[in-house]
Amino acid sequence: QVQLVESGGGLVQPGGSLRLSCAASGSSSSMYEMGWYRQAPGKQREVVAVIRYGGDTNYADSVKGRFTISRDNAKKTVYLQMNSLKPEDTAIFYCNARPFVNGPSVWGQGTQVTVSS
Repeated sequence: QVQLVESGGGLVQPGGSLRLSCAASGSSSSMYEMGWYRQAPGKQREVVAVIRYGGDTNYADSVKGRFTISRDNAKKTVYLQMNSLKPEDTAIFYCNARPFVNGPSVWGQGTQVTVSS
């Protein structure tokens, strides 16, 4: 059973940076796809960025040019480097992993990111 452990959230001032990490364990899969989603208070969960095993990525328009997703396939770990953070980035960020193409995905427990002065 796949388990995801997230780290790196916290409180940061507008314009600051944070780096989130998410490590997958419990499966022999190299994780076909890994990504980050977020949910702000009163809003639906939305995709932030995803990356597939081969390295191709997709970003939400709202974070393009500010956030960078990457992964270490050997460590089954995905990272989200967040720069130029804005108050509207405040949300719980969730890691998501899909071990196999067309298979079900798994969610992490979430990590709070708060952007405030």
